[in-house]
Amino acid sequence: MDLLVSIIGLGLIVYFVLLLGSTRLAIRKGFNPVLMFLIALIIPPVALIIILFIYKRNNVPRDEKDTFSNIIWEVTQPFIDLAHTSRALLGLNISYILEGLTYFGVVGLLAIYFNQYIQLDDIRAGNMVGVLTAGITLSMLFLGATVDIVGVRKALLYALSFMLFGRILLSTAPHLGAPGLWGSAHIYAMLGILGIVIGYGMYQPAAYAAVKKFTTEQTAAMGYAMLYALMNLGGYLPGLISPPIRRATSILGVFWVYVALTVAGIAVVYFIMTKKAVSKAIEDASKEKNESQKENEDELSKMTAKEKLKFYLKNFPLKDKRFLFFIFILIPVQTLFAHNWLTLPLYTSRAFEGFVQDNFEFFVNLNPILIFVLTPMIAALTSKKNAYTMMIIGTFVMASPTFILAIGPSMGTLLAYLIIMTIGEAMWQPRFLQWVAEIAPKNMTGIYMGIGQFPWFLTKVITSLYSGWFLMQYCPADTPPSQMNTEFMWLIYGFIAIVSPISLLLARKWMLKGFKTKHEG
Repeated sequence: MDLLVSIIGLGLIVYFVLLLGSTRLAIRKGFNPVLMFLIALIIPPVALIIILFIYKRNNVPRDEKDTFSNIIWEVTQPFIDLAHTSRALLGLNISYILEGLTYFGVVGLLAIYFNQYIQLDDIRAGNMVGVLTAGITLSMLFLGATVDIVGVRKALLYALSFMLFGRILLSTAPHLGAPGLWGSAHIYAMLGILGIVIGYGMYQPAAYAAVKKFTTEQTAAMGYAMLYALMNLGGYLPGLISPPIRRATSILGVFWVYVALTVAGIAVVYFIMTKKAVSKAIEDASKEKNESQKENEDELSKMTAKEKLKFYLKNFPLKDKRFLFFIFILIPVQTLFAHNWLTLPLYTSRAFEGFVQDNFEFFVNLNPILIFVLTPMIAALTSKKNAYTMMIIGTFVMASPTFILAIGPSMGTLLAYLIIMTIGEAMWQPRFLQWVAEIAPKNMTGIYMGIGQFPWFLTKVITSLYSGWFLMQYCPADTPPSQMNTEFMWLIYGFIAIVSPISLLLARKWMLKGFKTKHEG
């Protein structure tokens, strides 16, 4: 089934590339774009044959009044621009996809690793996964400021070095001591988790701070969207490389591959994101923003330790009431993210019969690959829209399909929920990260990004406290689907999630009045 999901996922990516690429080529060559779009939509191989025939034709002027052509052009142009992006941003994107692949690959095997090699029971093994995932979110709160102090390149190198240390320890811990709870192997494995937690606490804030420095107002939305899309692609790719390696060697063999990928990530940052490349990217972006390179220099490096402490206390994000409201009011809708692994796997395997029940992993893993495909497209179509407005619309679109599941379990309602929810996620989640980065005062981007992730830590904890109870009450194991009441469970979850868009809408005037951000029309 893993292979089937991988083939379908890769097929979706190829399909969308062919659909949009062939239509754009048709526009450039004077071929009927609507006809090409329909052909690529229904019979992709025919579109590929047509491409081969018209590729060498001369380009023709584009009809600026053609609405359909303009939409296709607007959706595809950011990908063309991305191919000509700065060397520093290219290095960041490569590093991010390698790190996403490695992080999600390790997390997916971690519980089994603690079962088999450290010999912990299911509860303790699950606790160790929770320590890693929640610990990372919590560490961003304290380590997000690292990038503000040392700069993006050094912060990325420090972060990856800590993660390399942690992953080496995880891979060697079973050979370093006795297994069992609090045995020496367990201690070494926990030290490995600590290294990853420290590293990732610096890595993600540094990555988003880098996007802020390397992009302009015109390219920022796509820059943030691509990072978010690459993170989700990273969550999907382990399904391609992990199974064959695990079968040929073991989970430890897979972990050593991820160690090698971490080394590759360090090499990418060191050799592609060179000091010169980073400096040039910041300088070029500054010219576009009508700012001077001098204004973008790290002023904190000139401060004493006492001055830095005063600076942070004066500008600490949690003193900003609007920022505090903004990040915490998103917790209700963010619970749907947590339900992706807390509720959906058990819901699809218990409340359904036949194909969905037999292949529930396929449906649970649809979200990451859809996000990878949809996020850049939606970002291209909405890049000129105000970020706060997109937050309201996106959270509403994400929350609303939860009520579709309240109709009852069926493949139609499940697919409708997954697709509409994913569209909503693609609309607001990258813009949330953009919003937090944009409202951060100068030299405070890292700490704002770190604290902006803190409610996600609370969401994981809060949702895990009640999701099991709801499953036991409304979707219990060893109970026929006809005797379950999953409709009421999802109705309650829908009412919880819809709190976010309603609150954002009601607070709009207060949030935008004199707030520290630029608002497009």
